[in-house]
Amino acid sequence: MKKDICISCKVDVANSKGGVLFDCPNCGKFKIIRCRHCREIAAKYKCPECGFVGPN
Repeated sequence: MKKDICISCKVDVANSKGGVLFDCPNCGKFKIIRCRHCREIAAKYKCPECGFVGPN
């Protein structure tokens, strides 16, 4: 079973409020998972498929 891990801080976001999962806004090929904390502080993430860096 695959765990839901934040792409920025590597914390397990399963059963935690405020986390989000979305397709890469550039390529749409990779599922980006972000925890609430990293979203709030606008921590950077990088898509391993296309190299897109967000948030913008």
